[in-house]
Amino acid sequence: MSEQRFGEFVVVRKDGDGHVAELVLDRPKAMNAVSSEMARSLGAACAALAADGSVRVTVLTSSNDRAFCVGADLKERNSFTDAELVRQRPTARAAYTGVLELPMPTVAAVHGFALGGGFELALACDVIVADATAVVGLPEVSVGVIPGGGGTQLLPRRVGAARAAELVFTARRVAAEEAHGLGLVDLLAQDARTGALELAGRIAVNSPVGLRNAKKAMRLGQGLDLRAGLEVEDAAWRATAFSGDRAEGVAAFNEKRKPNWPGE
Repeated sequence: MSEQRFGEFVVVRKDGDGHVAELVLDRPKAMNAVSSEMARSLGAACAALAADGSVRVTVLTSSNDRAFCVGADLKERNSFTDAELVRQRPTARAAYTGVLELPMPTVAAVHGFALGGGFELALACDVIVADATAVVGLPEVSVGVIPGGGGTQLLPRRVGAARAAELVFTARRVAAEEAHGLGLVDLLAQDARTGALELAGRIAVNSPVGLRNAKKAMRLGQGLDLRAGLEVEDAAWRATAFSGDRAEGVAAFNEKRKPNWPGE
């Protein structure tokens, strides 16, 4: 296993073959509250992962045993002038966008509190795995702001407009079982990190070209009418069908062996 640190608060670990990356939120003393420094580090880590063609799946985890992430660092925010808050905004946005735009499948492992920006980091992932300790929510209106890390856009796409409105407007926290029932999280596991890494392992055996293009098709097709969406899918199919992965996949199937994906 290899490990690379981005600043003080973010770590990227890779498994033996480098196909599964673990993006670790590592500010445990602050329950992973996202400071400006942590946001910059998260953006840098995501840029490095996006450029790494060997990574087939990224799992977003926490080093804190009580929280995935409690959102923005409100102690830091309290010290900002209005001008400083404006200057900090692009840094914060880049962190959330960095996770959202990772080209490979992403899995969030939610253990403990995932609130505000913390839940938005999970929502930026393709699949959310949680355990019984999980508590999620977007409580921003209770402190005089609104979800600003993608929550007002990602949550309605996940659970529908009315359900998202109820959750955002009440600012309520939702425990694991109800969160699963509402579709706020996708899978329940005995341990979120273990379950997320197991899921990542099942994903990572598949074609890296296929995985990235399937994700691209699903993401770009959201919100389009069916005809336009099918054109997006066709473009992604063409980008995959003439790849080395497609040739290897067909050959491996016919030869009754595991594929050795070239990843191109």
